[in-house]
Amino acid sequence: MQDQECLRALAERYAEAAAHPRNQENALLYRAVNGLKMRRPVVLIDEQPWNELNLDGSLNLHCQDPIFRAAEQFMRRRLLQWEHHPADMILPPYLPVFKIIGGESGGMDVAEETLATDVDNTIVSHQYVDQLQETEDIAKIKMPRLTYEKARTEAQQAKLADAVGDLLPVRIVGHSTYFSQWDLISVYRGVTCLLIDLAERPEHTHAIMDRVTQMLIERYRQYEALDLLDPEPLLIHCTAGLCDDLKTAPGEPVLRRNVWGRCMAQIFASVSPAMHEAFDIDYQIRAMEPFGLVYYGCCEPLDRKIDIVRKIPRLRKVSVTPWADIRVAAEAIGKDFVVSAKPNPAHVGAAFDPVVIKNELKGIIQACRDAGCSFEIVLKDISSISHNPDNLRTWEQIAMDLVCS
Repeated sequence: MQDQECLRALAERYAEAAAHPRNQENALLYRAVNGLKMRRPVVLIDEQPWNELNLDGSLNLHCQDPIFRAAEQFMRRRLLQWEHHPADMILPPYLPVFKIIGGESGGMDVAEETLATDVDNTIVSHQYVDQLQETEDIAKIKMPRLTYEKARTEAQQAKLADAVGDLLPVRIVGHSTYFSQWDLISVYRGVTCLLIDLAERPEHTHAIMDRVTQMLIERYRQYEALDLLDPEPLLIHCTAGLCDDLKTAPGEPVLRRNVWGRCMAQIFASVSPAMHEAFDIDYQIRAMEPFGLVYYGCCEPLDRKIDIVRKIPRLRKVSVTPWADIRVAAEAIGKDFVVSAKPNPAHVGAAFDPVVIKNELKGIIQACRDAGCSFEIVLKDISSISHNPDNLRTWEQIAMDLVCS
């Protein structure tokens, strides 16, 4: 009973916030940006150090039941952000229950050692064992065999609906796509040998990339076959996800051609354009073929590689990392794609300086406006805010003032 009382109190607060008109207004902004008809830039904040945001205990969890506890965490985190540094976030007017996926997801187990100085922070140091040294090792990368755990999913939805459904609808939702072949290869091998083998053992590297790409293509083929995809996620990897060009009729199966494809090659930051194209873009052209629209890039600078990124079919959005030249990127992208601009998250950490933040954001906004881009500004990968939540609040206020002026 104590769990239900806790959850119901949160659900009442959450439902009130989710009913605020600002959510619908922000949805229109998302659709405009992704439709290349921007009204104003969207500002989002994601991947936050929740342990450093919990100074007053408002994120402490009190439910004991694991299903209630997960729902409690979902609502507490989103309410804290909504009240403290919302930017253009949207609160969905329901409590989501993600479809539970069973079976074998594919790939291989990771062999690693980790080091951490802050036990409450999920950002730690990793050292990976190279498990793909020889050609015969590549077969260790398994193909997926997925199942949809429908009964478990519906039982979870029913349990939450019984607890809070009269206050807040509880909805079963699907999953987004995520093709990060080189992230996987990095943890299967380690970064140093991966980069060396691009030059010294290209055939071996191509064989690994081909196998991992096949594995992910098969994974999301099964997502489609099992109806595991989400027809309209609010976010696509921390960025605005709503788009009028991607539609699934109510009650119809969600097909890959009606959702975003998401791909990247983060470890290729220092790789030449020719090598980037040969070892990633050529594979993503194949991997992204089934999808309706594509969002490419993450932390790798792409400002001088837009010409090869353009070759991906139905490309709609390109990530512009803090380590890229925003002016060069914006000029190369122009009105063709959405610029997903990523300010430097270090600026809300130990080196916090509002003047530096404002200058960086003004530079992003001016470069994108000069080039006629539809764009969004996404602060993410926030490892630390130096245990000062006001750093995020100040960043959000500066960003919102600039995009609304």
